[in-house]
Amino acid sequence: MGFYSNIKKGTIIWFLFFVSCFSFLIWQGMYLPKDIDMAEEKLFSVKKGQGLFQIAENLEKEGLIKNKYFFVFYAFIQGKAKKLQAGEYELNSAMSIAEIAEKIISGDITKIVVTIPEGFTVKQIEERLGLKLPGENLEGFLFPDTYQFSINVTGEEVVKKMRENFERKLSAELREEIERQGKTIFEIVTMASLIEKEVKTKEDRELVSGILWKRLEAGIPLQVDATITYITGKKTTKISIAETQIDSPYNTYKYQGLPIGPICNPGLASILAAVYPKNSEYWYYLSTPEGKTIFSKTLQEHNIAKARYLR
Repeated sequence: MGFYSNIKKGTIIWFLFFVSCFSFLIWQGMYLPKDIDMAEEKLFSVKKGQGLFQIAENLEKEGLIKNKYFFVFYAFIQGKAKKLQAGEYELNSAMSIAEIAEKIISGDITKIVVTIPEGFTVKQIEERLGLKLPGENLEGFLFPDTYQFSINVTGEEVVKKMRENFERKLSAELREEIERQGKTIFEIVTMASLIEKEVKTKEDRELVSGILWKRLEAGIPLQVDATITYITGKKTTKISIAETQIDSPYNTYKYQGLPIGPICNPGLASILAAVYPKNSEYWYYLSTPEGKTIFSKTLQEHNIAKARYLR
């Protein structure tokens, strides 16, 4: 019995030794980071419909992991073999298999951070993103904000995200107030776009909003310079007499009422000013080259201000 007992003990010892060595190799392959000095950053793509084995094979081909079977084994023991998410991932060869797998499992895709300033037009947003934004009546309804997009984001995805943000920012309280005033959201956004382009401070926005709504009610042309530069595409704030005669539904010198639609994408401050205008005795305003707003009660005062500040 002693002989066989010794053989049995020896077998167990060798088995445990083998298991220990195998476990160490697996741990080393899956969890131990590689030499960071030799790391190589790569953008790795997981396509929709790709399975675990295809992803593991591609990782090995790209030199991001040394053994595809360790990656497969890790995903299985974690119970997440079917939870790998499509997208573009920023990986490097110094990452362990566990780190790479967890990144793909969690969908931690590579993102770009883009800030869209208040007052940007659709054209300017397209130029900043390098994308064509599909859809109709986008101007005014793409909310200015800082966004995170996937590196291969489409124009359709951008529009969806920015429109959803607009809908969130326009609270139920604001919607109720707009309806109570007998106005439409489209009218408010159009007015807000004019305010956004004309003045910058809260007080000036509210005063200009009051002036423009009052001129609308009185049937007086709004004569907003920003509508002319929207038509011409010029970046200057100076407009010529000839430009005020351009035949366009955006021309608030030639045609009474609001322009046919928004001339930019206004921020929340301008939207609030459009909803909550400030009443005053003023009927006119102008902006100096330094950005100061000069308000006037009469046309005579306004002409004197123009001669003084816009020479």
